[in-house]
Amino acid sequence: MGDLEIRPAVANDIAAIVAMLADDPLGAQRESPDDLTPYLAALEQLSRDPNQHLVVAVREGRVVGTLQLTIIPGLSRKGSTRSLIEGVRVHGDERGSGLGTRLMEWSIDASRRQGCQLVQLTSDVTRTDAHRFYERLGFTASHVGFKLAL
Repeated sequence: MGDLEIRPAVANDIAAIVAMLADDPLGAQRESPDDLTPYLAALEQLSRDPNQHLVVAVREGRVVGTLQLTIIPGLSRKGSTRSLIEGVRVHGDERGSGLGTRLMEWSIDASRRQGCQLVQLTSDVTRTDAHRFYERLGFTASHVGFKLAL
């Protein structure tokens, strides 16, 4: 893993990111790799927000992983700042290589540097392998999440 670089995503990375987002049964239903226009617009908006960090892991010039880290200032927990990790994906041929762990370690370290007191994430109930992965990293399944589609 010596040649791995984790850096902010740029427009040229979007096709690879979207392909990874779509590369599972859930993502295949909700992502549209054939039309990158909304993803490029989202990247532009994310890039303007200092609390948003969409990153890619690059090996030998190829995007092999991604995630989004959001920094959330708050009032609860005595005014604590927390971070939210979303969209963690590792390219299929890199799974099991330790890349996911490296991405999560990057996120936790970045959260500390941003002054966060808590790192949180959600994971679809069907992603049992991901749940075991997060638990191995020290995360606990402490809450029940809810969503409302608008």
